[in-house]
Amino acid sequence: MTTNTPKLNRDYILEWLEQLLNIPSPSGYCMKIMKLIQQEVKRLKFQIELTPKGNAIITIPGQDNDHVLALSGHVDTLGAMVRSIKPNGMLRFTPIGGYAMQTVEGEYCLIHTRDGRTYEGTVLSTKPSVHVYSDARDWKREEANMEVRIDELVNSKEETENLGISVGDFISWDARARLLPNGWVKSRHLDDKASVAALLGILEWIHRNDITPTRTVKIILSTYEEVGHGTAHIPADITEMIAVDMGALGDDLSATECDVSICAKDSSGPYDYNMTTRLIELAKREQLAYAVDIYPHYGSDASAALRGGNNIRAALIGPGVHASHGMERTHADAIVNTAALLIAYMMEPWTA
Repeated sequence: MTTNTPKLNRDYILEWLEQLLNIPSPSGYCMKIMKLIQQEVKRLKFQIELTPKGNAIITIPGQDNDHVLALSGHVDTLGAMVRSIKPNGMLRFTPIGGYAMQTVEGEYCLIHTRDGRTYEGTVLSTKPSVHVYSDARDWKREEANMEVRIDELVNSKEETENLGISVGDFISWDARARLLPNGWVKSRHLDDKASVAALLGILEWIHRNDITPTRTVKIILSTYEEVGHGTAHIPADITEMIAVDMGALGDDLSATECDVSICAKDSSGPYDYNMTTRLIELAKREQLAYAVDIYPHYGSDASAALRGGNNIRAALIGPGVHASHGMERTHADAIVNTAALLIAYMMEPWTA
């Protein structure tokens, strides 16, 4: 069988993935990562604009301007914010995004003050040692029982405040990104920086080959997806939207970390029948490893756009990611093939 799979620059995608993973960007604190993306998009000669809430909209001119296709990914990640400073100088934190507390216990983190200073810390249970606390193993891992130990000489609330740390400061988790020679990628925040790297790979492919898509495409990079309202509002000329996010794995789901996962339904309901069907057909045509699954505890930027009242058709795909919202892992093949499937779709003509 002959395929039209494009020759994507795998090294470019993985190099950008590593850069993105190592830039702190919890929801609402995405200024640095967006500035870097802006520079690269302009280097590739595409128009990019930022919305008032900080989302980026990148326009790829196409032959058909009447049926604009949006591809969305999100640069924001899970994280936390300082809720209060304890009398002993430790920090109580409040989560940003939905994760289980046990997934961040023992994690290194950065505290970002509003005057630009950064301090290292570690997330711990308030009963962190089995040598001291008889119930340390059974101590419930919930917000009230967790804290951040700051790597500075502080033993009181006043000493912590003297560092410039205040309530409302952002806390980011150490991504611990590892890109292995055999293609495995393990890191926090593959949700959704793996997909953002795939979208940058598409831009690089279009620029390198001087391609004009069949339809005008707008890539939307959102900054509040993890808290539910990333793309609640999108440009009015968009007809279809594909959310490019991580594919959920486990339980009775069939996708693997090497697959492009196509979501037929998540917690917000079913995605567009015709779009999903066409994505399946194109994955078959391009001989891409793929799976179709249901994500029962999941919402996407496409969900947010639909709930925001946007009159669009929507679909959801992404590279399979194991242990989502924890220590995640995917494979380079899944990321590259996600980009290939998106290119196949964007080169298709609009069908009513």
